[in-house]
Amino acid sequence: MHALGSATLTSLAGSLSVPGYDRSGVRAGIVHLGVGAFHRSHQAMYVDRLLEQGQARDWGICGVGVLPADRGIAEAMAAQDCLYTLVVKHADGSMDARVVGSIVEYLLAPDDPEAVVEKMAAETTRIVSLTVTEGGYAVDPVTGEFDPADPGVVRDLQPAAAPAGWFGLVTEALVHRRDRGLAPFTVLSCDNIQHNGDVARRSLAAFAALRDTDLGAWVEREVPFPNSMVDRITPATTDEDRADVAARFGVEDRWPVVCEPFVQWVVEDRFPLGRPPLEDAGVQVVDDVDPYERMKLRLLNASHQTLAYLGTLAGYRLVHDAAQDPLFQRLLLGYMEEATPTLRPVPGIDLDAYRRELLERFANPAVRDTLARLAFDGSERLPKWLLPVVRDNLAAGGEVRRSAAVVAGWARYAEGVDEEGRPIEVVDRRRDQLTARARRQREDPLAFIGDRELFGDLADDDRFTTPYLAALRSLHERGARATLEDLVDAPSTRLSTSGR
Repeated sequence: MHALGSATLTSLAGSLSVPGYDRSGVRAGIVHLGVGAFHRSHQAMYVDRLLEQGQARDWGICGVGVLPADRGIAEAMAAQDCLYTLVVKHADGSMDARVVGSIVEYLLAPDDPEAVVEKMAAETTRIVSLTVTEGGYAVDPVTGEFDPADPGVVRDLQPAAAPAGWFGLVTEALVHRRDRGLAPFTVLSCDNIQHNGDVARRSLAAFAALRDTDLGAWVEREVPFPNSMVDRITPATTDEDRADVAARFGVEDRWPVVCEPFVQWVVEDRFPLGRPPLEDAGVQVVDDVDPYERMKLRLLNASHQTLAYLGTLAGYRLVHDAAQDPLFQRLLLGYMEEATPTLRPVPGIDLDAYRRELLERFANPAVRDTLARLAFDGSERLPKWLLPVVRDNLAAGGEVRRSAAVVAGWARYAEGVDEEGRPIEVVDRRRDQLTARARRQREDPLAFIGDRELFGDLADDDRFTTPYLAALRSLHERGARATLEDLVDAPSTRLSTSGR
């Protein structure tokens, strides 16, 4: 057994793939805020591919932990020289494993925010990338507007306070660069938000304007924010994963990452200070990311929400168990058929094949992703992934029956107890409000979707409320399986576009 680190790579080479490049000569040109499992299975993996090809030696990654809870990650990265094992799990039970070496430095912002600011302000840093979660942009889920009352925003605007969140850290670094006559770095959002670059630009410019109006205008005008679409199912690392890596590959890794075989990254080509040759690693570099974003968020991510809430109510806890159920397969295909008319043409993508592939990915038993992970922070996710499908279909007179049933599933889930009376842990930053509304809905069926901060005026539109209330009543009276059996068997209908 070998503890993972630079000194043990040669010893590990016989049991798994290890970096063939000299990491000591790799310079960090990218600073990434929010180094979680997904970043390491995705963006860091792509940079590692380039380094293995002998390219991108000025594009190594400096990882940054933004939260105090990232201390354990920082300790693991320090102990392992920022190395980690990436394990790709195939549906047939086989695995591919590689030690990834593209992260060459790691900083913990709560310990030394100025060091993080200086790293981003350095001339060698040309990209600052983000995975700060869908809720990390201080954006109202209905209006899409920046929320100046967000606790992280308020904290970072305190006079003389050291920057703590990504808003304060990135803004301070940009100010340093502007004062030193350096061009601003590119800010690259890699979060699951449609038009994520545009969202990051609006939020950061609004934050900067609260510090100084001219600074906000400068950020809006001068800082590049390309849009991107990211995709790879990456569950949280478990102790079982650590033990499996040790047993199979003879490596003691404090923080390995497991993921599915599929991976996709689509990036808008807007990098004035340059970028690594991402296309050589399999990234799609395009002029317009929007069609790919819509496809992924409205088909994959919204389908994940479908599994999360209705699957849990039906008694499932693991994604692949629910996804292998023929009833849920029919439900997912039906939902995706309902969502597809809201998409734009997607260059190079066969949507029929993409939908079938999604079912296969969800059903991969080796990944062992949990429905609880998918259900996390639904108030930030479902309004961005599923409700746009509802609104677009209502505007076009399209079908919303399955989408309405998913919302009803969320409402029933938010009551915090399943059909057997067992507690459901609702993990959401708005948990108290969600649960309070959900527990009133047996007497007031529109209580949950009456939250206009999340749902806007949907509660006023009987084209939506009619199927929603029917599904919610059935979930209460008959349970999830009976509700879904009726839903998948019912013929599709188109809505009238007149009246409300």
